[in-house]
Amino acid sequence: MHADSHSAAIWRRALMRFVNVIPHTRELGLEVLEASPRLARLRLPWHDDLLGDSERGLVHGGVLTMLLDTACGSAVLPALPAPEICPTLDLRVDHFRPAVAGQDLLVEARAVRVTASVVFTEGRAWQSAEGDVARAVGSFVRLGAHNTPPEFAEALFAEEDDHA
Repeated sequence: MHADSHSAAIWRRALMRFVNVIPHTRELGLEVLEASPRLARLRLPWHDDLLGDSERGLVHGGVLTMLLDTACGSAVLPALPAPEICPTLDLRVDHFRPAVAGQDLLVEARAVRVTASVVFTEGRAWQSAEGDVARAVGSFVRLGAHNTPPEFAEALFAEEDDHA
């Protein structure tokens, strides 16, 4: 089934399942706000575990990298004709300014080009109207249907209510 045949609500639920399978994103409470074949938007609620510099109240750069990688990876799935496993091949993150304590982190990503072997993405992270804290350009290798278990799509689109 082609990705466009699923509604935004179905994709949001599917991507919530996807981020909840990853232990650290599940434990951090990452939430999918919006999902479609054109965009994935996520929110990481603030908590003190995100600090890298507690003296100055700054978020650890690794948190931003993880967030952008997860958002870009999430944008890959609805951009494909059918869900397949696509690990990160390359991720470049540009940090514009520090993310600060006490504010949720928001991120959005989109697939900008899909080829037979690679999906190219871009994403941005921000906290407030002050502008982006970081941006990313990522590429994800397509492993194809033969390397993706049939249960992968079934798990994403399962009908049972999982409170996503």
